[in-house]
Amino acid sequence: MPGPDTAPRIFLLSPARAGGKRADLLLSGRGRFPLAERLRAGASVTLGEAFSFLSGLYFRGKLTYAERFARPPGGMSGAQIITSNRGLLPAETAVSADELRSFAEVEIRPDEARYRQPLQRDVAAIARPGAGEAAAPELVLLGSIASGKYVDVLLDVVGERLLFPTDFVGRGDMSRGALLLRTASADQELAYEPVATAIRRRSRPGKAGPSNADDEAGARARPPAPPHRC
Repeated sequence: MPGPDTAPRIFLLSPARAGGKRADLLLSGRGRFPLAERLRAGASVTLGEAFSFLSGLYFRGKLTYAERFARPPGGMSGAQIITSNRGLLPAETAVSADELRSFAEVEIRPDEARYRQPLQRDVAAIARPGAGEAAAPELVLLGSIASGKYVDVLLDVVGERLLFPTDFVGRGDMSRGALLLRTASADQELAYEPVATAIRRRSRPGKAGPSNADDEAGARARPPAPPHRC
């Protein structure tokens, strides 16, 4: 794991899918469960709550793990969620039903300026040393590196400083979510390695990750990824 154990560390969480059946259940006004009822009444929910419902086990695992092991600089959230149109948002950010719907209006792909530019801006901002900090924080991506939709944007900003959990390699979303919940509960942080190194080591480019937006919960089962992909 690069860097001393006391180095600042921020986790970047890949997002849940903001469209589809689970989103419709949450945002249509027909849902009869507390989270949907709060949104229907015009109240806000946290982005972490909403994405945990939309994505299920995988996102819950990422959020639980990030909250357990993050060491952010003072005043900064250690769990930063990648969004389609607002860059990085702390997991505790309050969002409305309309704001959640807006995430489905922009596609997550590197050539989409509405996605890329806010994300690059926010990553550059958090990648700098915080006030009173001697070193810039480590940035750990909890998400797929098998496609370019996250890493092509992030690597352009932070390069070799972008890390990911080595044990993500060869696992599907459900397995990753279970792993993150288990290790957080056991207080056993995973080892990380640079994303750029892992990509160079692959024998051929990976295809889109097992769950596309990487975290789309409720997605139909897919065959496990080959061992050389992540």
